[in-house]
Amino acid sequence: MNIRKISSTRLIPLSFLFAILIGTFLLMLPISSATKNWTDFPTSLFTATTSVCVTGLVVVDTFCYWSLFGKIIILGLIQIGGLGIITVISMLMLLMQKKFSLSDRKVLQDSLNLNTDSGVLKLLIRIVRGTLIIELFGALLYMISFIPEFGITKGIWISVFTSVSAFCNAGIDIIGTTSLADYHSNPLVLLVTIVLIVLGGLGYVVWFDLSTNVRKGIKRKFNLVQIFKRLNEHTRLVLTVTVTLILFGWIFFFIAEYHNPQTIGNMSTFNKLTNSLFESVTLRTAGFSSFSQSGLTDLSCVISYVLMFIGGSPVGTAGGVKTVTFFLAMMGVFSYIRSHNSNILFHRRVSDDSMRKASVIVYVSSFAVIILTLALIMVNPVRLEDALFEVISASATVGLTRDLTMGLNLAGRMIIVFAMFLGRIGPISLAVFFAGKTRRESQNKYLEGKFLVG
Repeated sequence: MNIRKISSTRLIPLSFLFAILIGTFLLMLPISSATKNWTDFPTSLFTATTSVCVTGLVVVDTFCYWSLFGKIIILGLIQIGGLGIITVISMLMLLMQKKFSLSDRKVLQDSLNLNTDSGVLKLLIRIVRGTLIIELFGALLYMISFIPEFGITKGIWISVFTSVSAFCNAGIDIIGTTSLADYHSNPLVLLVTIVLIVLGGLGYVVWFDLSTNVRKGIKRKFNLVQIFKRLNEHTRLVLTVTVTLILFGWIFFFIAEYHNPQTIGNMSTFNKLTNSLFESVTLRTAGFSSFSQSGLTDLSCVISYVLMFIGGSPVGTAGGVKTVTFFLAMMGVFSYIRSHNSNILFHRRVSDDSMRKASVIVYVSSFAVIILTLALIMVNPVRLEDALFEVISASATVGLTRDLTMGLNLAGRMIIVFAMFLGRIGPISLAVFFAGKTRRESQNKYLEGKFLVG
């Protein structure tokens, strides 16, 4: 990995772009389509982007348009995109027993969003091993439903594909044209998908902190409260916000959509509960659906915007501004209102740099959503609520749509492609990429100006 002449802020976006272009070329080949014809560049680019960026929006039906080879390419792109290009390359270097320079470790550290490169190679191995183990268990559980329905060979293949897609929060499936709508009354499929989505969205750092402390807690016979108190502050915050959002979404969709025949209105009470829970989880960056999103009420649609925008948690497979980021940004607002000079969480002070970064990410992401929504409306005569849903879904790498994606024209599809890429690398990363080298702050001292705010 020749990274000595390029900074990580440029290498990481370029690595995703390179993977997208390679995927686009492979998907264009006649061997990738079911009809054995060449696939046009825009369709291949869109599919490669949604796979690498683990989004899930598609312009052609994955299960019938692509050949087995094409589906394997898509699955590979999803796995690479979920783990991260740098993570995959670094793992290959380890397997080939290549030595890691300080620059290599720095890039890997930045790609995993860590504060230090200490133990980064051990963490890399744990991440890849943990990912494969979870995806394997997910596939085995899916096989209970899919093998009896599709047969052994096809059932195993669908189970593996769905497990990888769910864990990587991609939301792409090879079952049919309606995602998981045919399984809205199958609690096994829905609950396995929920668990895979949540595990992928929690983040690797949370995994390992949880596993370590749960094992210790079981040995020492601690209760859940005692185990929770021994988790680090990041894990506690992620778990608290994640559970709160899931419960809020679950209760809200159950109540708001209870009598809506276009979503869960005609289901049994048990299925209404499971599908409401599924909707709450999948909206936070997974992209699978158990009913059409176009049938949501206006109020549910607005709540969907919020959940998609927030997304999952840092250092994982999820998209969005992230749970911790959103919480810190909101915490900054309330701290200002209450005139607090410091921000304390779990008896730990949150650094001013973290607070500023959280606010900037939320602000820039919101601005990007507004600009891209306006651009989409300009090139496509679509309703505002549908366009906004599409853009947030793409930029938060969710992958849900109000039946809009396949109807977009070429310009609209390219806007969504850009939104997906922006969502995967982050708007701040893209801004830094184009900004080049940061100029040193001027040493000149200026008198403080008086500006009226608010």
